[in-house]
Amino acid sequence: MLGLVIGVFGIGLAVVLSGIGSSIGIRIAAEAANAAMIEEPKNFGKYLVLTALPGTQGIYGFVIGFLAVAKLKVEMGVTDGLALFFSTLPIALAGLFSAIYQGKVTAAGINMTVKHPEESGKALVLGVFVEFYAILGFVISIILLNSGFLK
Repeated sequence: MLGLVIGVFGIGLAVVLSGIGSSIGIRIAAEAANAAMIEEPKNFGKYLVLTALPGTQGIYGFVIGFLAVAKLKVEMGVTDGLALFFSTLPIALAGLFSAIYQGKVTAAGINMTVKHPEESGKALVLGVFVEFYAILGFVISIILLNSGFLK
């Protein structure tokens, strides 16, 4: 039973930490977008894309959580529970931190877009650079979940 508890804890971390990161990242970007709309409300669509970008990490954590639930077994041993826990850890941590930093990058991009709306594509590209590290955590979690360590 202990293995099952450890595995469920890992799943919870993947979903909750990446979700927390996304909510913080979106809040940071949304504050900048709200301030920017005071000056340039016509650029709402550009602000919306930049604001939504940090939300993807929460989706990645949810997907890993969903895939990991399929690996749970009632009679799971401690070794399998630990393997499941450590398989979910990359997206839990990458999702938490990259979403927060992506929110800061996209907030700066929103601020730039107020004065230079034609540069919003550059702001999006810079935000995507941070996204890359969330994707790496996501991919590593998928590889670990399907590596054969879990029986």
